[in-house]
Amino acid sequence: METARPRTRAAARLGAHATREEQRKRRPVRRWQRRRIGEEQEEAVFREVVNFTRDPLPARYYDKDTTKPISFYLPSLEELLAWTPDAEDSFNVALEPLKCRQPPLSSQRPRTLLCHDMMGGYLDDKFIQGSAAQNPYCFYHWQCIDIFVYFSHHLVTIPPVGWTNAAHRHGVCVLGTFIAEWKEGGQLCEAFLAGDERSYQAVADQLVLIAQFFRFDGWLINIESSLSLAAVGNVPPFLRYLSTQLCRQVPGGLVLWYDSVVSSGQVKWQNELNEQNRIFFDSCDGFFTNYNWQEEHLGRMVAQAGERRADVYVGVDVFARGNVVGGQFDTHKSLELIRKHGFSAALFAPGWVYECLEKRDFFQNQDKFWGLLGRYLPPHSICSLPFVTSFCLGMGTRRVCYGQEEAVGPWYHPSAQEIQPLFAEQRPEGDGQGWVKTHCCLADAWNGGSSLLLRGVIPPEVGHVAVRLFSLHVPVPPKIFLSMVYKLEGPSDVGVALELTTGDAGSCHVGGISTLSETSSRHSPRPLRVPPTKLARWVGHCGQQLRGGWVQRCYEVNLQGCVLQDLWVSFSRPPGSREQEAFVCRLGELQVVDANSLLGPLPRVQAVSVSRVRWQRAAPEEEEEQRPARLRLSCALHWSYPLSHVRCFRIHCCRATGSPAEGPPGPEKPALLGLAFVNQYRVVDLAVAAAGPGTDGRVEFLVEPVPREGFLVPKAEWGRAALLYSGPHT
Repeated sequence: METARPRTRAAARLGAHATREEQRKRRPVRRWQRRRIGEEQEEAVFREVVNFTRDPLPARYYDKDTTKPISFYLPSLEELLAWTPDAEDSFNVALEPLKCRQPPLSSQRPRTLLCHDMMGGYLDDKFIQGSAAQNPYCFYHWQCIDIFVYFSHHLVTIPPVGWTNAAHRHGVCVLGTFIAEWKEGGQLCEAFLAGDERSYQAVADQLVLIAQFFRFDGWLINIESSLSLAAVGNVPPFLRYLSTQLCRQVPGGLVLWYDSVVSSGQVKWQNELNEQNRIFFDSCDGFFTNYNWQEEHLGRMVAQAGERRADVYVGVDVFARGNVVGGQFDTHKSLELIRKHGFSAALFAPGWVYECLEKRDFFQNQDKFWGLLGRYLPPHSICSLPFVTSFCLGMGTRRVCYGQEEAVGPWYHPSAQEIQPLFAEQRPEGDGQGWVKTHCCLADAWNGGSSLLLRGVIPPEVGHVAVRLFSLHVPVPPKIFLSMVYKLEGPSDVGVALELTTGDAGSCHVGGISTLSETSSRHSPRPLRVPPTKLARWVGHCGQQLRGGWVQRCYEVNLQGCVLQDLWVSFSRPPGSREQEAFVCRLGELQVVDANSLLGPLPRVQAVSVSRVRWQRAAPEEEEEQRPARLRLSCALHWSYPLSHVRCFRIHCCRATGSPAEGPPGPEKPALLGLAFVNQYRVVDLAVAAAGPGTDGRVEFLVEPVPREGFLVPKAEWGRAALLYSGPHT
């Protein structure tokens, strides 16, 4: 049968790559059979003869030392123009679409942009499947910002996918950077800007294609090289074309211009929007000023910006380099003036708290920095269900799954960061003594690597204190299921309760819930003693003590015509107590789910395959320490699953030896290999036993989907593939 010819260069390259991939599969690995195990489960079985010759992996996509998949940048105009989507690129595609939030970016409320510039970029965050980094940088005040820019000094900075997943989960849009600097940058710009429109349109088309393929939201354009009159004359049409094409292909796409080149083509930082650079502002979605401004610059810009004041992002260098109003822990002084004049703010390199201060005090310093800015950073509201978070930061000193410790040791995986709360201290009005404060906590976790620590005091004058953790704006379905997992530290009888605020009080009807006062829209649901019958397969431990001292509280609430606005946790004094009550509580998980969404059938992971197999002999010291002889296995796993249904995949393995005629070995507890956020995973240097004479080695891979609702999926729905391998022929 004749194969259809690819119609485009990208399709041709993808087709050629697929052909090479199939050749690799056919050469070392072939499907042996599909075996049924149990009533409902099947596994694909692949056979491999161990071979120590290695096909080189593309250097752009894999770390040269570990062969782990990595995020990458494009350093030259030639590489930008030559780039087409490759099968290897799919590791770097974001899983998370940009979540809805209120107010939207299109509103005229002044915004906050975070420009992440840290030590050249592409550090531990480049490892797509995570790393064992100790004390990595971590950002978690997402509710305070609108736009995240990943910045480096490479020509085309493609944001590492972990940042895009974490930002999109919080409704924050992500921009890459296109930067040209110094003499070399000027020559590059002349090459595509000084000619006719086809040259700059080709560059713009590639930038749009990259954002669309990797699923981020646009570009910061930063040209810091002098341009000829011909080249600078083409900058406005380049920006207009890029902005127009991006909006067509990427909903809500943004193009921002940095204050550097002026209309004459010279590099002259203006520190404001004025007549010398306004033409660039008029040609795109926003203007990012340089950092050495004073209040008089802001005053002059009010008239220049007109109705687009929110599209002017006034730059603030957190390192406080040059003549700035305020940086470091005085950054709030700059924010005060920016907000006074109604502009948006662009915080450059807030990783200062990590780079320049003690690493051991990072969380304390980060909370101090953002706490000082809090009054100028109004929070955003989450707008969609399911809403589920375990408060995991995407890092930890161990891995925990529903209270069960799975692995010990440092790990860092930005894609695994869960939705983070509003970090604040809240005090009841009037008493001046009671308070609740929230902190990140790596010391314990329910699911992931961290939990939320809540410390507080209930004074004698009041019966309870509460803290607002999330602002929401969710039109809720008729019936919602809520769950809270927590534990109190030390001997304490303080009561812990979940509370919620509803809007549209005139038409909102609430059932199965207590109203805290006749005039309040804040309610306290009544906990269920047992889970609803229809949901029992998901939640069988309501009201029970769980592993590690955790407790789960479940709630089912009937609502009609309501908007869910806030989630609170309340702490109340024990009955009969009249003393001041101090408490420490760890929050492990919150869930708000449409109850009906839990009744439908689950998709099953299908078509798990094993390819790109590479073998290495174990190092001599490993051979001495372990018997039988050991090998190191690396391979690629692919599978099929609708990504709109999943938060992530947990990849496990079981290792054994035996004859294929004997069937699968007895049950072995699966070992967690890692997390995947696309339908593929690269296994790297997995230690396996060498197959003995006349026997096969066997390793089984299991792909566990984690649904967006956050519950455990039965093993019958997991995907499976086994690799049987024998020693090399002699």
